[in-house]
Amino acid sequence: MTKHQKRLSVPKSWPVERKTETFTVKADAGPHGEEGVPLVILLRDVLGYVDSKKEARYALNQGSVLVNGDAVSDEQRPIGMFDIIAFTERGEHYRVFPDEGGRLALTPIDADAADAKLGKITGKQQVTGGDTQLSLHDGQTLQLEDASEYAAKDSIVVDFENDEIVAHFPYEEGALVTAVRGSHAGEIGEVADIAVTHGSGSNTVTVEQDDGSYDTVEEYVVVIDENFTASTGGED
Repeated sequence: MTKHQKRLSVPKSWPVERKTETFTVKADAGPHGEEGVPLVILLRDVLGYVDSKKEARYALNQGSVLVNGDAVSDEQRPIGMFDIIAFTERGEHYRVFPDEGGRLALTPIDADAADAKLGKITGKQQVTGGDTQLSLHDGQTLQLEDASEYAAKDSIVVDFENDEIVAHFPYEEGALVTAVRGSHAGEIGEVADIAVTHGSGSNTVTVEQDDGSYDTVEEYVVVIDENFTASTGGED
């Protein structure tokens, strides 16, 4: 099985130049499915902290690079939307967030915001024993005795230390959202209207911004915290 990925066929969200070279690194199996970007691409192509996979492997073996609170040694570990990357020796912390071109970008955050991550609920089902399992956008699952307040399309913030839910943001009119795909990727606004489409078609969401509004399909939006507007804008 090949360890390389053709640049022209990588997902649009990957932050790589497609025409400079033929191949790039292929992500290992793991979170985020095919959308996951190999960690080495962020270290090399985005941050410029390493020049090669070998250098990335050496840096990761020092145990000072954390992804969602855990030290990572695999340079091809998939990284995706809302992951938190911490460089403990540098004192740097980043949230993976789509920019306005739809590519995944690294947004600097404060250390006190780096101990939990946002997750979009993509599924909810009863499991053996009577608990309810919540499935998140990156493949993580949580089992709760009482999940009555949570619904698919809501967002939650999960603490890294104990997997506890520390915040909940319902998907509803008035919710603050960002588009993560489509022509409005990276844009932030409030849900003004949710138009339900009967049948197999996707619901349509109208998102209001200060300078107007846009319509997109429901699957493209994620409810976010107000703190995202400050961090993506580069404010303290």
